[in-house]
Amino acid sequence: MTKAKWTSKLPFILITALLLFISLFPVYWVVRMSLTPNKQIVSGSATLLPPSFTATNYQRVLGLIDSATAVKLGGSGQKINFLRFLFNSILVSTIVTLSQVLFSAAGAYAFARLRFPGRDKIFSLYISALMVPSIVMMIPNFILVKNLGWLNTYMGIMAPALLMTPYAVFFLRQFFLGINRELEEAAYIDGAGKLRIFLKIILPISSSSLATLSVITFITQWNDYMWPLIVGKDEKVRLLTVALGVFRSQTPQGSPDWGGLMAGTTLAIIPTLMLFIVFGKRIVNSINFSGFR
Repeated sequence: MTKAKWTSKLPFILITALLLFISLFPVYWVVRMSLTPNKQIVSGSATLLPPSFTATNYQRVLGLIDSATAVKLGGSGQKINFLRFLFNSILVSTIVTLSQVLFSAAGAYAFARLRFPGRDKIFSLYISALMVPSIVMMIPNFILVKNLGWLNTYMGIMAPALLMTPYAVFFLRQFFLGINRELEEAAYIDGAGKLRIFLKIILPISSSSLATLSVITFITQWNDYMWPLIVGKDEKVRLLTVALGVFRSQTPQGSPDWGGLMAGTTLAIIPTLMLFIVFGKRIVNSINFSGFR
């Protein structure tokens, strides 16, 4: 790269570096606090590095230290069944992701390729649901889930997002419209039906977009707080986001157990981080998709 090109790109590099710093610094600070002894979090807040490193916050969150020892170390002494809540979050997020992506792909393919009366009007009406705030649907959904007897169950937590969503259908429909129709026509000539074409041709071609939607759906469900808090109060089905909120509020000393809370938050970040590491390339490919692999 010549000096002139380097100079012309320097402002963009600086802006990108600044945006990365703004985005990643809060994450770094969470990790820093999780590695700091609870009694030194406030007193050592002026330094970028922890005043002294410790793993006791993680040990307390994972239940490797008893309550009496946790209090001596500056923690609240409250227990958090982290592994159980982590399992609940992984189970719910995985089932919602697989179900929503499959049903949304089927709906998107129908809107993109099948011809039936009023297709475009139905699609426009369906997509208009994007303008409805989710908070508006919370009370009707709660009443429905309560009447079905799904309170404090996995099904009650998953129900609103288990099937198709307007965003997912719109996202995949736009992708399906870009697929060359000649691929499907060739399959028709060979005697394949619409279901077989969808399963054997459309889905494999769309793997990059499906992976992108899966990551978005998983992270959205993983970070959901309000709905699981309302319908999943029982510890047997409590999700990790709700558990961390409960853990923060259960502080008899009056000050939150920041060390334990940040350790739990750091551990909660790992699954979503692994998703980006595994599917990052496919997400980029979905952006650059041209119709063929």
